[in-house]
Order: sequence, then C-alpha cells, then structure tokens
Amino acid sequence: MKIVGLTGGIGSGKTTVAKMFQELGVPIYIADDEAKKLMNESSVLKQELTQLFGENAYLNDGLNRPYIANIIFNDKTYLQKMNAIVHPRVAEHFKKWVLEQKSPYVIKEVAILFENGGHKACDLVISVTAPKNIKIERLLERDDTTVEKIENIMKNQWSDEEKTKLSDFVVFNTVLEETYTQVLKIHEEILRNLKF
Repeated sequence: MKIVGLTGGIGSGKTTVAKMFQELGVPIYIADDEAKKLMNESSVLKQELTQLFGENAYLNDGLNRPYIANIIFNDKTYLQKMNAIVHPRVAEHFKKWVLEQKSPYVIKEVAILFENGGHKACDLVISVTAPKNIKIERLLERDDTTVEKIENIMKNQWSDEEKTKLSDFVVFNTVLEETYTQVLKIHEEILRNLKF
C-alpha cells in the first residue's frame, strides 16, 4: 500500500482536497485531528505535556489551547519540544491505522509535512496551493482571526514554491470544479502507476 502525503499552507484548502479524495474511496488520515484526539485521550501524552507546560496544560480534561498557544507564541522552543513529544505518538498511531486499511493507497494530510521531514516517509506527495490573497480571505471567513495572525503563521510555514519543488503533484485550489478535476486526474494517475 502506498502512502501519499497531502500538504499545503494554511488556507490553501487541503482539507477540501482531502474530502474530494475521500469521496473517491481513498482512506484519509488527518494528522492534526488525530494529534488533537491523542493529546486529549492518551494518558502518557497528557502526563508529558503537563510536565512540559505545567499544571495549567489541561482544563476539564481537555488541552488548554489558549494557554499553550500563548507560551509557544512567546518562546518558539516550546513548539519544538511539544512536537518532539506528540509527533512520534501520531506516527505510531498512523502506522497502526494503515494496517487496518484495504485500499491501494492512503492519504496522510499534514500541514507541516516538509517542515517536520514527514515527506521522507511518503511514497508520493501532493501539495495544495492557492494565491496568498485567497488564502487570507478564506481564513478571515473561517476563523476568528486577523491578517497579522495569519501572516505570522504563514511565516512559520514553507512557501508554496518550496513545497511544490519537492512534490509529485500540485493542486491549484481556486475554483472548486477545477480542483475536483485535478484531484480526479491525480487519483487516476496514482492508480495507474500502482499497476506496474
């Protein structure tokens, strides 16, 4: 079974693209969602994150996101430490998940696939891109955020140019119908290549 990484900068619409693949019968693993679940459900992770961030790391059994986000924002080393705790657990969880799937390939959707070296564990990589102004528009509609906050996040992610250079496929996600056509072509090409 092939593992296809799906990535894209914030606001590129990678979740929309992932759903399109899902509709074609491809199992999708959304790493961010699984990481959130594991951080709330795994007693080992809870213990390690509480050691890292202190007693306020969890509120009413749930991860205290605003508190942790504030610490990370003021000291980037905490993000690396948190990732060093969470990423190996997510990778382990993903391996088990893959064993339960019955399709020719699966998609692992990861926002920072290249930034954390995760692309090395994928057979193929798809990058989703969109013009910066469209990404910002989408995020302002979707989240309670500001342009400044969005640009800060973008600064911490690789640029679309850097990602597309290392990708096997690129989806330009501006018009939904066109995006779907691209997804269909990529899906067919992956299946074709798996037959050899």
